[in-house]
Amino acid sequence: MARTAAASVPDTQDTILRTLHLILFALCVANIAWLVAMYAGGNFLLDSESRPRPVDFVSVWAAGRIALEGQAETAYDWTILEEMQNAAVGFEFPGRYNWHYPPTFLFVAAALAVFPYLTALVLWIALTFPLYLVTVRWIAGHPLGWPLAAGFPATLATIAAGQNGFLTASLIGGTLGFLERRPVLAGICLGLLTYKPQFGLLFPIVLVATRQWTVFWVAALTGVVFAAASWLAFGTDAWVAFLDWLPVTSNAFLSEGHAELGKLQSVFAVVRVMGGAESLAWTLQTILALLVAAALCVLWRGKAAFELKAAGLATGTLLATPYVYLYDTVVLAVAIAFLLRLWLAVGFRAYELAGLAMAAALIMAFTFLRVPFAFGSALIVFALVFLRAWPSIASRGRSRAAA
Repeated sequence: MARTAAASVPDTQDTILRTLHLILFALCVANIAWLVAMYAGGNFLLDSESRPRPVDFVSVWAAGRIALEGQAETAYDWTILEEMQNAAVGFEFPGRYNWHYPPTFLFVAAALAVFPYLTALVLWIALTFPLYLVTVRWIAGHPLGWPLAAGFPATLATIAAGQNGFLTASLIGGTLGFLERRPVLAGICLGLLTYKPQFGLLFPIVLVATRQWTVFWVAALTGVVFAAASWLAFGTDAWVAFLDWLPVTSNAFLSEGHAELGKLQSVFAVVRVMGGAESLAWTLQTILALLVAAALCVLWRGKAAFELKAAGLATGTLLATPYVYLYDTVVLAVAIAFLLRLWLAVGFRAYELAGLAMAAALIMAFTFLRVPFAFGSALIVFALVFLRAWPSIASRGRSRAAA
């Protein structure tokens, strides 16, 4: 009887692993099929008239082209940017895609703008998608990392929009993946992440709380050098324009919802979509950010497995900021890769697979309903981290109380 009971444990784990294989394979097939259908329907790369299709990436190309012409500061002028975007695709299209990144990202934009728009878009995807795949596979430490990255539901949105989610996920993955043994490389990755500063809010807090000084100072130095290089390359006016337009951009996207509040994947967006006041949305967003920061400090200062700490911080970066879109949520693939590495080593729990399935379903649901479901996905992954970590957190609390 004892043998039968003992044998049932690995059997259950094998069943969960096979189920996970099937789910990830199905998601990969779904992503490929959807992308092919989008291309055939004129919704990817080319439109129905075989013209270059304007997507989010057109703002990157247009800003880069403006920078190459020696007028980097005018990339933040929406009128001039709109004209360059129309020139990129060869026709006038309704609306525009705004440029609101710091001048540091103009290095990437200018390098891509050397090529025609469509070529640059394909090149951007061809460079960042494999980087993301390799990062997730490296973190997972298992071949399952490949289908996890490729089949993750937000992967399709990132490719379709030509967005920078893959780069963001790779830099966050690199920071956390190198943190234990290569602190200098971790700091460099974190310093480069300053091109999207809203995702660096929690890292300094955790690094200070855990006295990871090498990572902290290397990241700070990298960020300063990165900014100084952009100042030398694009001039003071570019930074002045960025800082001048920052509140305008914040007001347009967060207060007035020019880019559709339902596209944002944060508690701020949830409140606004449900008709709540902006003041309430900011209050709840601030409370959530503080709670997440406090929870992560407790987690990182405790004795939980590093995989749980890394997964928690990766997920927390999405929860702490109001300004997060669906393509940014590929960062969750990094968090899940850390969890997968732990689960493969110590075993799965049935509810964890169910939790991942629910998180994936919520992201996919956004395609049809256009409400901030991916915020719920981040909450689920964050909960999975703390359900696993709770015994070590609780035992540390009891030890302190006894002392």
